[in-house]
Amino acid sequence: MVAAEQNDVGGVRVDREVATSADGTRIAYEIRGEGPVVVIVNGAFSTARDVTEFARALVGAGFAAVSYDRRARGDSGDTKPSAPEREAEDLAAVIDAVGGRASVIGHSSGAVLALFAASLGVPVQHLFLSEPPFRFGQHEPAADLAERLQRLVDDGDEATAVSTFQLEGVGLDPALVEQIKQSPIFPGLVPLAQSTVYDAQLVRQVSTPTEAMVAVQVPVTIVVGGDTFPFLASAAKLLAETLPGAELVEVAESVGHRVHPEATAKVLAERLL
Repeated sequence: MVAAEQNDVGGVRVDREVATSADGTRIAYEIRGEGPVVVIVNGAFSTARDVTEFARALVGAGFAAVSYDRRARGDSGDTKPSAPEREAEDLAAVIDAVGGRASVIGHSSGAVLALFAASLGVPVQHLFLSEPPFRFGQHEPAADLAERLQRLVDDGDEATAVSTFQLEGVGLDPALVEQIKQSPIFPGLVPLAQSTVYDAQLVRQVSTPTEAMVAVQVPVTIVVGGDTFPFLASAAKLLAETLPGAELVEVAESVGHRVHPEATAKVLAERLL
């Protein structure tokens, strides 16, 4: 079902559509460009529109780029109770809607989700995992974080849920969390509070890759920025050592846990085109 269409930069057509997940949740996605399909799975506090520049870079490199709002974000719906398996089904629904064949690049918690989904049999041709925050038993968030976040959301205190996730789930410095709270971007984060529950559930369930995740039978490229948080760089290296045959690639241009659009698109093009 095509919800809307418009032309992007350079006259590239953008279709905004909706896929239906296995539990009936409507998942909004955007597709632009032509070529092999790459689905972008974004991390915490981001929606399809937050990865527009990266999607454009993928189109410029020769791909059809698909970005989507994970459940409880943007234009997507939400159905409770949720679980990491439901988010894997969401990704499967998007891939099915765009033809059933796609490579996937996940960033941050989106990378964890992408690998988890592949381990459940979601059809992925090539996995690109950008700075996945696997903990490998070190510095784990509190086991009850997801439940506490849900209580805050249920009580209408979404702002505190956002800050709590930043402190405990992401591990940001308290001063930085307070700075973000006072910044103009914070009001845009508050509506995403419910999604922090799902990210907390995901990381708790698979903070260390499961046997099934280690055994995925698809090519895996792990991508890490040239200047990112030390624990993310360490996690990327350890993941590369854990997954048989995985490739570790440093993208020097990616700084501060951000994906450099053109440089990262080049990594994909070198392996898929």
